Amino acid sequence: MTGKDSVIVHGMWASPFSKRVELALKVKGIPYEYVEEDFKKKTPELLKYNPVHKKIPVLVHNGKPIAESLVILEYIEEAFKDCPQLLPSDPYEKSQVRFWVDFVHTKFSDIMMTVIKTKGEEQEKALCQVYELLKVLDEGIKIFFPDGNPSFEAKHLGLLDIVASSVLCPFRASEEVLGIKIIDPEKTPLLNAWITALSELPQVLETLPAHGKLVSILGPWRQSFINPPASSS
Repeated sequence: MTGKDSVIVHGMWASPFSKRVELALKVKGIPYEYVEEDFKKKTPELLKYNPVHKKIPVLVHNGKPIAESLVILEYIEEAFKDCPQLLPSDPYEKSQVRFWVDFVHTKFSDIMMTVIKTKGEEQEKALCQVYELLKVLDEGIKIFFPDGNPSFEAKHLGLLDIVASSVLCPFRASEEVLGIKIIDPEKTPLLNAWITALSELPQVLETLPAHGKLVSILGPWRQSFINPPASSS
């Protein structure tokens, strides 16, 4: 990166997709400007830079926009090669990281929304799916932590750490709102240790949505679905 580089992130404070972009830039040590977007009143710049989806996140590097969080992360990795690398150099290891990144990215968002928005039997069914996915992930990440100890003292965060922290660390806000344990240290011990270690890292804490603020948003949002206001006749 040269002194002439301009990096701007259009994001939203509660979005895991924009938060992972910010975290990747921090890990690589890349200074950036942040623009907070409002879903109800999007800036002209956002609509200009992402005319197809019209949503965050968007990274603007020297005037060139890149959309979609995983595409942005790959771009950051390629564009700033002189910074710490997010992917291993070995082709097989790289393929394994990408596989589990895709798993975390695609499997949890929709089903967790169902858990938060429903109750009773429908919620129980969705929770069972979440627990099964977490068990699969707990088993899958053993290849990255063969000694069973997710420690970051000797290495910087990688792509999988970044994506997982953006998706799974905020689960604790959902747990508080729902009054249940989702990531269970007994059922998924390695996963729990990994997420706990990630959530204690300064760079992750800097980018995660504030827990109290997230709870204050999720609670009323859940109530609007399970106890909708009566329509006036």
